[in-house]
Amino acid sequence: WDSVYRTDVEHFKTRGDFGDIWFGEDSALRIIRWIIENVPETDVSIIDLGCGNGMLLIELAREGYNNLTGVDYCQSAIELSEKVANSQEISCIKFKVADLTGDVNHLGSFNIALDKGTYDAVSLNPEDAFVKRRKYIENVASIVSQKGMFIITSCNWTESELVEHFKSGKYFWNTDQWCDLQVVEH
Repeated sequence: WDSVYRTDVEHFKTRGDFGDIWFGEDSALRIIRWIIENVPETDVSIIDLGCGNGMLLIELAREGYNNLTGVDYCQSAIELSEKVANSQEISCIKFKVADLTGDVNHLGSFNIALDKGTYDAVSLNPEDAFVKRRKYIENVASIVSQKGMFIITSCNWTESELVEHFKSGKYFWNTDQWCDLQVVEH
């Protein structure tokens, strides 16, 4: 991933191209629309887990949300995110390097955690994917506040598989909440 984002940083510097929107713009717009309709308070804390180029958070900032954090394990992704946000004159987003399969205690707690493909990428890790998935789920549980929300977009797992993965973790304060999912997109 580092080489992909290093290339994206160079393309942004030379052409203003910020790279791909994972799962397309429609997917991002559905997430943003859902947040606007269901969470009108613009000062809620939102973290994008695996923020890539930061565009999901940038769009939320344009909608008035102002307590935003983006994390990615890839330093060049964070560099790209910062450059794109600065070019848009958006300063309400904190970008941090963080491995979501490692120690995340320094990140704190958030009202909303967003995942647009990160769990998919973790699941495809060639080095012990099952252990990495379990650690990711444990970390998401520690990041999401007790009354918070976890919004995930996946192309590798079905809705029922995602519910089972996250519900079976025993890490969430109330695993019954995973039975009351709202589908944002199919």
